[in-house]
Amino acid sequence: MTTAEPTTPISNLLTETRRFEVDPAFAAAANVTADDAARLYAEADASPVGFWEDKARRLDWHTPWHTAHTSRAPEPGPAGHGEPGGTPPEARWFEGGTLNVAVNCVDRHVEAGHGDKVAFYFEGEPGDRRTLTYAELQREVARAANALTALGVGQGDRVVVYLPVIPETVIITLAIARIGAVHSLVFGGFSAEAVRFRVEDTGAKLLVTTDGQYRRGAAVPVKEAADQAVEGIASVEHVLVVRRTGSDIPWTPGRDVWWHETVGEASDQHSPEFFDAETPLFIIYTSGTTGKPKGLVHTSGGYLTHASWSHWALFDLKDDDVYWCTADLAWVTAHSYALYGPLSNGATSVIYEGTPDTPSRTRHLEIIERYGVSIYYTAPTLVRTFMSWWPEGLPAGFDLSRLRLLGSVGEAINPEAWVWFRENHGRGTAPIVDTWWQSETGASVMCPLPGADTLKPGSSLRAIPGLRTLVVGEDGERVPNGSGGFLVVAGTWPGLARTVWGKPQRYYDSYWAKFSRQGYFFSGDGGKYDADGDIWVLGRVDDVINVSGHRLSTIEIESALVSHPHVVEAGVVGVADALTGQAIAAFVIPTRRPESESPDAWVAAGEELADAVRAHVAHEIGPVAKPKHVFAVPELPKTRSGKIMRRLLADIVDGRPLGDATSLQDERSLPAIAAIVAASRTALRTASKTE
Repeated sequence: MTTAEPTTPISNLLTETRRFEVDPAFAAAANVTADDAARLYAEADASPVGFWEDKARRLDWHTPWHTAHTSRAPEPGPAGHGEPGGTPPEARWFEGGTLNVAVNCVDRHVEAGHGDKVAFYFEGEPGDRRTLTYAELQREVARAANALTALGVGQGDRVVVYLPVIPETVIITLAIARIGAVHSLVFGGFSAEAVRFRVEDTGAKLLVTTDGQYRRGAAVPVKEAADQAVEGIASVEHVLVVRRTGSDIPWTPGRDVWWHETVGEASDQHSPEFFDAETPLFIIYTSGTTGKPKGLVHTSGGYLTHASWSHWALFDLKDDDVYWCTADLAWVTAHSYALYGPLSNGATSVIYEGTPDTPSRTRHLEIIERYGVSIYYTAPTLVRTFMSWWPEGLPAGFDLSRLRLLGSVGEAINPEAWVWFRENHGRGTAPIVDTWWQSETGASVMCPLPGADTLKPGSSLRAIPGLRTLVVGEDGERVPNGSGGFLVVAGTWPGLARTVWGKPQRYYDSYWAKFSRQGYFFSGDGGKYDADGDIWVLGRVDDVINVSGHRLSTIEIESALVSHPHVVEAGVVGVADALTGQAIAAFVIPTRRPESESPDAWVAAGEELADAVRAHVAHEIGPVAKPKHVFAVPELPKTRSGKIMRRLLADIVDGRPLGDATSLQDERSLPAIAAIVAASRTALRTASKTE
């Protein structure tokens, strides 16, 4: 931040003017029409608590609540406002009310006569398929609940689930919720070290894992990593193992038990208990991009209320929809919008185990056609990948005619990717619900209402009814339209994570200290207002680049780069520069890959692109945003959730040891990028000597 602009910490440089009106046919049948939206916002503004009470009544409660909401505001510590060491807020929703989350997601639909409706179509990477109706899911969850009880797991115990995207992951997650235990799902591709941290931090009694998983066409071992993760941890009493690949695995008698010999042999009848609304439901860990991952605790009644209503309203769910959220089940997106949200609404969903290009790049198109997917919710990084595969449009021969609504989640979607997605998957008419939210928020915070809002490519527009977001300066005051600043959420809401597991002070320091006086939750993201007062997310404040006093958003520069016809994806970072403090380094994936995969060939591709993309960025944003360094690369380092790990790119350029990379989707990307950067430096030195 500069002293000249103390309340505008991020410059607003890129302007997107394209607008897309709601399709009249879609609007007429929407769950939330324009009139409904106006009414909902008015009701929420008049009484936010009353608004959420009304949405909570969509669920089945065993005991009604007596107090809808109590809260205590955050309090600054002895060092004062904006400093660590204060007291975090406390928020309780629907006190006195009891419910069972799994009953709300499964049993109540069976009891309502919908037991024959498909809950999940599962497709494994090798091509195996399974269909689970709600009645079948009820029986499987009952078996798993009985098996958990037999293994000594009870209310409040923690269970770490280290599984790929298979039906057993859904079943065990719901069973844990059914008995009042607490689950923590871990991406099946994480290392033993990452799993061990979560097992130790939660004090888990049980680890659920598998013999192996299918990944990019091969059976990959998992059990060995699971054994390393639990070795010597006293809290772990059992390891429950799903047979997925049939691989030979190490076995510890007395500790290890097979799924098919425990869950498979258990009774399919189970009488549920009902738990207080504030009973912890799950612990989900942040990716650990800075420091150790934080275990965010989500509770039951408020979280399910937020996830359930937002899923119904934002995705315009109809009874005959087939819905696909492509996120890994361990990611918070899948918790809320592949598991709890869709199931609580009785949806039919698709889950897929593998990668989008196995065995061919058309795998997602095949799945959409096979199951008649009508709602498709995915990450911008996958959209940009599709753009790189098919820059002229999707290949012919696939029936995507049932697709009627698209969704985006993760990082802010670049406008060009947004338009490509709508034109190709959405045939130029399907609305895109561009959702902004985080692990901490529980469910969507900002998103267009698809039957009511004019869409702006790259913007989530505003907070959904019942929530309030602002863009503020260092002083906590709202910045003017056209300006950028810090993106915050006012107050507390039902889906908010209540604390960081075992570390309440870290909860305050991370999210509440900066704007404790105003009672604002600080998201860590930057944002800007456009002329209409709608919000555009600018990415992590930590990723802001300071060039000669100008604070620039990585998202804006990346969007400008992606709009160049020869660039399909870009990652931008600030790197050390003796003259300007920081310089912009752009890592771009070109539309035309070099014939050779050698580092020198990629360096040549970057040199060929450099002048053109610099001129393009200068035209789209301004000269201050021109990248000093341009590297053409085959891939960008991304988390499983599709977020670019920019700090690793900066580490490579600045020559620092790489930070935590445990959440990377593909660790092979880093050595390739490092080799290209090294080759580029060698080429520069050679050219300098020649001159």
